[in-house]
Amino acid sequence: MSPVIGVILMVAITVILAAVIGTFVLGLGDQLGDTAPQASFSVDNVELNESSDDVNVSITKTGGQDLDPSQITVSIDGTRSGTVADGSGLTDTWQSGTTAGIGPIGSGYGSDDTVEVRLIHDPSGNAIFEDTATVS
Repeated sequence: MSPVIGVILMVAITVILAAVIGTFVLGLGDQLGDTAPQASFSVDNVELNESSDDVNVSITKTGGQDLDPSQITVSIDGTRSGTVADGSGLTDTWQSGTTAGIGPIGSGYGSDDTVEVRLIHDPSGNAIFEDTATVS
């Protein structure tokens, strides 16, 4: 009778361990948020609107995953302008080789100022691109 009890106890311990590990693993899945897409960009131009001292930015997507432009926010020196879709006319996907013109953004800029351009993936909250450019 002793071997039967031993087998029952080992099966019970195995079931309990499997339940605990399963709960832990499934709980981790809930904690993972949206991940930022992998893509590359280049700032083509940061153009000054002399009458209002704000800027228009031209950014080309040079590679990586296609993006939903309504989920990408543009920031110049920390000032968010809205999404790429708002300012560029892109509505479906932002594909490699496509340029988005975004603006006007910010105020108080002059020619030859250096600005920090950042693209933020809204679902994940992560910056997917960051570069400095000179206002022309």
